[in-house]
Amino acid sequence: MHATLLQIEFHLPSCRSLKEKRRRLARLRDKFGRITNLAVCESGQNDMHDRAQWTFVAIASSEKIVHKNVQEVCDWCAQTLDATIVNIHRESIA
Repeated sequence: MHATLLQIEFHLPSCRSLKEKRRRLARLRDKFGRITNLAVCESGQNDMHDRAQWTFVAIASSEKIVHKNVQEVCDWCAQTLDATIVNIHRESIA
């Protein structure tokens, strides 16, 4: 079994409220929350309007599948979200 922890920190320029922040990032949970071997949650900077941290854990029997899922998350976030990626941390946990 292979597992990777992925943490992505975002900057949301001109975000004025927590409600707006959650609305702008809700697509993360909608997009990746339904994938069987991928867990997702908002994990940090919950009270800041212009910052967010989301954590993903990808688990699969193949390291190739884990890498593919993690890369898909990174690519989608960079191309789709109305936010700037400030930091990406990847860590193999199994």
